[in-house]
Amino acid sequence: MFVSNILLIMQFTFDFMEIKLILMFVGLIMSTNVALILVGLGLHHQQPTIMGINYAMAASNVFDKSNFSNPLKIDNKYFPLKPGTTMIYEGKSEDEPTRDVFVVTNDTKEIAGITARVVHDDGYVKGEHEETTDDWFAQDDQGNVWYMGEYTTDLSNKGSHEGSWEADVKGAEAGVIMEANPKVDDTYNQEFSKGVAEDKGTILSLDEKITVPYGTFSNVLKTKDFSALEPDIVENKYYAQNIGEIKAMSVKGESEVQSLVQINGTDKSNSSDTN
Repeated sequence: MFVSNILLIMQFTFDFMEIKLILMFVGLIMSTNVALILVGLGLHHQQPTIMGINYAMAASNVFDKSNFSNPLKIDNKYFPLKPGTTMIYEGKSEDEPTRDVFVVTNDTKEIAGITARVVHDDGYVKGEHEETTDDWFAQDDQGNVWYMGEYTTDLSNKGSHEGSWEADVKGAEAGVIMEANPKVDDTYNQEFSKGVAEDKGTILSLDEKITVPYGTFSNVLKTKDFSALEPDIVENKYYAQNIGEIKAMSVKGESEVQSLVQINGTDKSNSSDTN
């Protein structure tokens, strides 16, 4: 009788432990699902990573047409666009001299119901005018600068417009050219038009010190730019606070580098060790 009671107690204990394990397993599954839902909504404090790269778009980086109350006020410290500003870059492409003239115009363009700033960009190789492009940018209320599209003309290829795209046209989507609050390992779409423009960017550093012909800059933001359309090409870009892009250089697949040499039309002085 005593042995039977012991066996019954043991059986009850095992059954209880089995039930407890099942409940723990169910609870783990439920908590995991809740966490994934929160991450999807941008409400969880941690974002999923793959091989150390953060692929979750922050909630403030979600494109929302109602979130652009003053889209022409582009004052992001890493990508300010003041009308009348001209930035001149010089460098080399496959050992041939290049020059790029980036002009922030007073022109605007309505894109996806948002008024965007037009930036005119002319590219020269060995003194020959090879490309002319209108780029369109807008800043949301959080301070993210969005790339709304581009209309490019390749003068060296019979005026081809290959690579042109516009948000909300043929499925194209605006991308983030600069986050309001960039963090190391953030990865985001800079542009998306399937099969046409699929550039992405990853923040690599926020504390670079870079010298270009225009000056020396501290606390420079460094990105890695890449595209699924050209997987063998990788580029690093450098952005100085209150200036914008100061350098771009290929690190894989090409041999190109361009550095800022001059800024016209602003009160920015050419001073060394600018923060």
